[in-house]
Amino acid sequence: MTEEFVIYVTNLNYNPTSLIPIIRTNPAVVPITCYYDRHDNVTSNAIKPTWAPFSTTVSSEEKLSFSLQLMTEDWSGPRSSSVFQLGDILHIEASVNTYNHMGMILYVDRCVATVSSDINSSPSYDIISDNGCLVDGKQEDASSAFLAPRVVPDKLRFTVDAFRFLAVDVSLIYITCFLRAAATTQVPDFMNKACSFNKATNSWSAVEGPASVCQCCETSTCSNANYVRPGGRPRAFGKREALEEPIVENEQTVTTLGPLLVIGPKQSKMAVTNEDSTSAELWVIVAAGCLSLLVVLMCVALIRKPLKKPHHVQSVEK
Repeated sequence: MTEEFVIYVTNLNYNPTSLIPIIRTNPAVVPITCYYDRHDNVTSNAIKPTWAPFSTTVSSEEKLSFSLQLMTEDWSGPRSSSVFQLGDILHIEASVNTYNHMGMILYVDRCVATVSSDINSSPSYDIISDNGCLVDGKQEDASSAFLAPRVVPDKLRFTVDAFRFLAVDVSLIYITCFLRAAATTQVPDFMNKACSFNKATNSWSAVEGPASVCQCCETSTCSNANYVRPGGRPRAFGKREALEEPIVENEQTVTTLGPLLVIGPKQSKMAVTNEDSTSAELWVIVAAGCLSLLVVLMCVALIRKPLKKPHHVQSVEK
């Protein structure tokens, strides 16, 4: 390829054949070079190629990359530690990398907390349910909510107050979320939403769209099979429909965050006690070392004293 032309080069090969054991012509190789102008005027309908470029094939088959990560309090970057105390707030960011895909908007359909990485294990606790209802925010001791407005369509941020499971000795928790990407042209509705509960007004509010799309969060009927999509017919739309139907503009994945260590008050006191014990043991070791060094110095002094005395007497006699 040059600035002016796209050049194709090939060879035309001629190999003579014969039905008899002899031939009367020589083989030949004819080089062929074709020049196509890179810049030209089009005065007729564009030619539709019958082949698909390699880049187009890769883009159409490329999978979306979903992620779920802990963020710092100011959302400036990933949080380096996964250890929390009761009273802390978890800052969680869900995102999708669209690469060369068309513009997408991210939804969090469900998030469930467990004490193991198995989402079906017991006990479990729903943080987000019913296709985007942050139900944890309804608890009296919680302030969990989605951040509005979004920074970008392909990211969704929300906060969760740290918690532990009741009557469970294990301090580890796993948070598994169902993340889904839809076309940015998707109109917010019962199935495509991000809703937070506002205790001051005792009502639900949506990150996008009217608050009416969150009405089903109160009755847990957002996944009702009789729900009619705008301009459509009644259809059953479960949380995993995107995995069951090959819809290009609606892809879903399951992502797990954890393990997270949530330390309770008793564990904090134990940690302080252990730290004090460690410090005391360290001082005992230092004191014992100093005492041992003092004993050694005294022994050396006592040994050197009788050695010097005979030497002194001998010099006097001389």
